[in-house]
Amino acid sequence: MNALTRTVMMLALVCCAAAVRADELPGKQTDFHSYARYDFQHNDRKCIIVVPKTPAPGNPWIWRARFFGHEPQLDVALLKRGFHVAYVDVAGLFGAPQAVQIWDDFYAHVTETYQFHPQPVLEGMSRGGLIIFNWAKANPDKVRCIYGDAPVCDIKSWPGGKGKGAGSPGEWKRCLNAYGLTEAEALDPQSTKSHCNPIDGLGPLAAAGVPILCVVGDADVVVPVDENIALLEQRYRDEGGPIEVIHKPGVGHHPHSLKDPTAIVEFIFRDRANSEEDHAN
Repeated sequence: MNALTRTVMMLALVCCAAAVRADELPGKQTDFHSYARYDFQHNDRKCIIVVPKTPAPGNPWIWRARFFGHEPQLDVALLKRGFHVAYVDVAGLFGAPQAVQIWDDFYAHVTETYQFHPQPVLEGMSRGGLIIFNWAKANPDKVRCIYGDAPVCDIKSWPGGKGKGAGSPGEWKRCLNAYGLTEAEALDPQSTKSHCNPIDGLGPLAAAGVPILCVVGDADVVVPVDENIALLEQRYRDEGGPIEVIHKPGVGHHPHSLKDPTAIVEFIFRDRANSEEDHAN
């Protein structure tokens, strides 16, 4: 499905969307930077939805993967512009098929029950990169754009520690278990089982024209750039996919994001403007 077809389908669905009312949301209400936050369980998974004061037409949303509330400046900026912020806990699953299935279920729940926009913005920091890219590859027609921040793109790099980084031996064992892999299978490039990373199988996502923006620290020794986003960037470009990378010279794995998230916000809204222009043409 090309970008134009994807846009036409999504615009048709958005026309029927009604604004989400806060009193429709379940769970305990608390405050998130002056916005109403709702914590609840769905299919035994911890979920969070934060509601803008005035939802934008079509109920756009940003889907946060892992580390909810950490460096929230982008989420707050989008709440001010009428986006919802959503989260479902898939901790300890490292973007494996079980995590993708949980995200499939949550996506169906919020788009059908609350009429959330059928194309969320995906946001993943660090290991959150595993689920945003793996879910997007499985659902290229359901993604507006992707923002990755120091994202893990290859489990061999982190938590495997099979390159420059130290990795995490304990997390590596848990990661292999989540994917049902032996270490030999995970490290064998000839094994189809090892092709489970964000850097693998990017063709359908590129063909759908899903824009990607990543922010990385060039001195990151935890998730080294050349073992992760640099590989994904080159492969995505080779497939014809649109991708931008913002480099922070001398910065390590932390701090995440940008102190001023304007460049990320502009990327998200530029993508929407480009999609509308494609539809008009």
